Amino acid sequence: MAAPRPPRLDAAADEVARAAAAAPDWATLADTARSCVACPELAAARQHVVVGDVPVTGRPLVAIVGEAPGATEDETGRPFVGKSGALLDLLLGEAGLDRGRTAVLNVVKCRPPGNRTPRADEVGRCSGWLRRQLELLDPPAVVALGLSAAKWFLGPRTVLARAREAGPVEWEGRGLYVTYHPSAAIRFGPNGAPRAALAADLRHVATMVGARETR
Repeated sequence: MAAPRPPRLDAAADEVARAAAAAPDWATLADTARSCVACPELAAARQHVVVGDVPVTGRPLVAIVGEAPGATEDETGRPFVGKSGALLDLLLGEAGLDRGRTAVLNVVKCRPPGNRTPRADEVGRCSGWLRRQLELLDPPAVVALGLSAAKWFLGPRTVLARAREAGPVEWEGRGLYVTYHPSAAIRFGPNGAPRAALAADLRHVATMVGARETR
């Protein structure tokens, strides 16, 4: 099977979605995504397309989904490796979740200039990549970090605190957990409510996926 053709410059969201859906496996999907230029401003400014980190072998216990890469992620080509990533790794470890057994992804795969919030058209174009990633990886649970990720799953009127308080919901056959982004935990400090909430939510997720493993 021939590899999908990468989306063209300024391609519409449906063209990106078709390219992503045509990828039969993770490696093909990653190679195709790295050549995507659908969002002209992002493609012109980026160093790397940050496809995501996935377990070397086996199905991930959980997929963790953030908003978009930052400066360090753009430089390295890997998600969550800056300050937010260091805190995420710490809290994952404290919760008993091995990052090596999780998928770490973003809604948008290229860094927006100046770390601005991704625009709606950019999120729309990039959606096909994330949807196909979740189909291929088939994680039993997904954690949406922050409002942008929560809106991707639950819709534009989502309020983060309310979605989190409502608890996990089913999303396309998977448990979806909404919580704070590590950047919010950093902004409010080590004793702030976002960090405590994020830590508690990751512990809950670890308990739930651990329970599934023992069934």
